[in-house]
Amino acid sequence: MSSTHVVTVINDPAAPPLSVADGTDIRLTLQVAGATARDADWLATGIALDLPFSGIDPRHAEDAVRAGLTGRRADVVAQPLSQRRKKLLVADMDSTIIGQECLDELAARAGVGAQVAALTERAMRGEIDFAAALRERVALLRGRSVALLERTFEEAVRLNPGARTLVRTMREYGAHTALVTGGFLFFASRIAGLAGFDSFSGNQFEERDGVLTGGITGPIFGADAKLQRLRERMASLNVLQAETLALGDGANDIPMLQAAGLGVAYHAKAKVRAAVPARIDFGDLTAALYLQGYRRTDFIDG
Repeated sequence: MSSTHVVTVINDPAAPPLSVADGTDIRLTLQVAGATARDADWLATGIALDLPFSGIDPRHAEDAVRAGLTGRRADVVAQPLSQRRKKLLVADMDSTIIGQECLDELAARAGVGAQVAALTERAMRGEIDFAAALRERVALLRGRSVALLERTFEEAVRLNPGARTLVRTMREYGAHTALVTGGFLFFASRIAGLAGFDSFSGNQFEERDGVLTGGITGPIFGADAKLQRLRERMASLNVLQAETLALGDGANDIPMLQAAGLGVAYHAKAKVRAAVPARIDFGDLTAALYLQGYRRTDFIDG
């Protein structure tokens, strides 16, 4: 019987490497759970492996493999083999493609860091309305010079490990890559350029005479807008749902993650991890390439 699904195991890059024996043990774990499983296919020696299987539900396969890897820092994702390599990537920006929350960094330099960071954390956990929290945070920046934006970007904003490799590799193999953020276009435009995204979307600070007014120009680009952007890109590129990958960490990412063919909670808040089946808790952003079956030798490094 041919395999219908694959479980991918991706080791924490900082942890001791996976061994050939580990691959054999994972296959045995799947077989004990009731699956028909093939030998491990190593995507990157010691780091990532595939085990094609059939006969059991993918969630059951994930649970069994995770239980067998107790004590190891490794990500486990099971999914269909069909249409595994994606043609569209839609990725959140703050704490996903970059390691920071830009608004928090900006607020810290504006002297209102504690107030803004507390609101950000609650919004990303889904405890308070995202749009209302965003307006409240931006209002605290009223009167600050626009020049503070550039200073914040230069001093604080850095791509997460693997971001450029993820985007460049998917583009090299024909995918469209879109950066979407509930943050701001000032940062998104620069981060999209650094990582190599095809397009970017977000909110716009209102400014007057080189000073932030504390307002936002136009409607809030939040959860609904992220979902809509995913659907727009699917339609314009003639891409099927199964051919899409979405990455995010906050509550405002949940609708687009649930709507994508493969929605991945990336080092995400608890509410997000509970809302979507696939998650990356330990790996860097290249883990999203392994999930698509890319081998390390396929990567286009930045």
